[in-house]
Amino acid sequence: MLPPWKMSLSERIVHSSRGTPVYMQIIQALIRDIESGRLASGTFLPSSRELADVLNVNRKTVVLAYEDLIAQGWLASAGTRGTKVSTSLPEPTGKAARPDVAEHMDGGAEYRFARPPIRALALPGGKGLKIDEGSPDGRLFPPELLVRAYRVAAQRASRANHLQYSDPRGSEGLRESIAAMLKSQRGLPVTARNICITRGSQNGIFLAAQVLITPGDAVLVEALTYEPAVAAFRACGARIISIGLDEGGIDVEAVERACRQERVRAAFVTPHHQFPTTVALRPERRLRLLELARQFGFAVVEDDYDHEFHFESQPLLPMAGYAPNRVIYVGSLSKLLLPALRIGYIAAPEEVIDAIAHRVSLVDGMGNILTEDAATQLIENGELRRHSRKVRQIYAARRMRFAAMLDATLGGLVDYAVPDGGLAFWLRFRDRADLDRVERRGAEFGLRFALSESFMTNEDAPRGLRIGFASLTEHEARQALSTLAAAAAR
Repeated sequence: MLPPWKMSLSERIVHSSRGTPVYMQIIQALIRDIESGRLASGTFLPSSRELADVLNVNRKTVVLAYEDLIAQGWLASAGTRGTKVSTSLPEPTGKAARPDVAEHMDGGAEYRFARPPIRALALPGGKGLKIDEGSPDGRLFPPELLVRAYRVAAQRASRANHLQYSDPRGSEGLRESIAAMLKSQRGLPVTARNICITRGSQNGIFLAAQVLITPGDAVLVEALTYEPAVAAFRACGARIISIGLDEGGIDVEAVERACRQERVRAAFVTPHHQFPTTVALRPERRLRLLELARQFGFAVVEDDYDHEFHFESQPLLPMAGYAPNRVIYVGSLSKLLLPALRIGYIAAPEEVIDAIAHRVSLVDGMGNILTEDAATQLIENGELRRHSRKVRQIYAARRMRFAAMLDATLGGLVDYAVPDGGLAFWLRFRDRADLDRVERRGAEFGLRFALSESFMTNEDAPRGLRIGFASLTEHEARQALSTLAAAAAR
């Protein structure tokens, strides 16, 4: 009769029905038996031929497993006497390993860790129509242009021996291109030394939070805002203070009251196209907010996530353009190029960029130099400018068609204003029960979208849905709005 541990081993080796190679299954099973005490220190194992017969595998498979375990120190060769469990291993605790945890990483961790929130920040994957919060249509960017840009970037980097670890601030060429763009088009008095490339704007917000916040510091956010930014500040230990807003943007009088009651370290705002409501922060409120930042010594984190898409008039210049020493400016190429490229940037005083670059060194080492240089190619050869002109016209037309479809499908249920810029509409339901039904029944109707609570930083904030239009064709937009109307129906 086989020893109990050998019988157990035989039961756990299931050969090709797993994705794990058989020799690795044998290694893992023997290690678990050693850890649990089934195989005591100094115990001789069966010969490779005998174990191969028991497991019905090729003898070379067992030999390979034994050799790996000897090299790792779990087993020891006793010459002609055979192979035994190493005598240098510590005594087992006597507690048998749980097979479900031992054989599968299924979340049964035996240590403390910070668990994620019940409701994820990102929209879940899966089937059904995804209604985003204002993403571009990646199908509009010609993939052959991207392939060509990567090829040129890789060839140049190889010739210049730049395929090595590099500056955590990012590609020098891309920083120079972005600095030139910000200076000529948005009025920011910057050079490449004031730029750090990030993995999208969210990474930039988190890096800004890291260099600004110590646990317990107060951060001001609008009552309706971008939830991942709030989560980033909270992850750094910030206390979030919710500030009201209206059709003119953030309530600057409430900002002043908060500053007189709390030690405010930062205010996070999206002044160009407020997220999620799409309103622009009025010039007089911008100036008042910047004066309060000077008076009370806090930083304004300005998230200018879709500056390029303004359809009605000349866009307002960023606050960083006329108060560069009070603002950390966060931008992105995701809306203009492709979100999948993960290219964002921070513009700030050089000493702040140095601090941010240090944080990049801690968590990432450096950016993706090939992707950054490919983006530089697209800027330098004019492809980005041509693509920007093309998609701005397409999005402008989609915006007006979307408004017409809204009137036709949800006209009696929602109020909205056609946004001057940005890639999304903010819908306010006249009857709260209609919104409740949409959110409760959305998945049942095959829709995936951000719930109203994801935008709210206090319970009294007005509820609504932010519905992106740019990434949807006319057919997709009509389907999305018709399905929303069906979900809202009593």
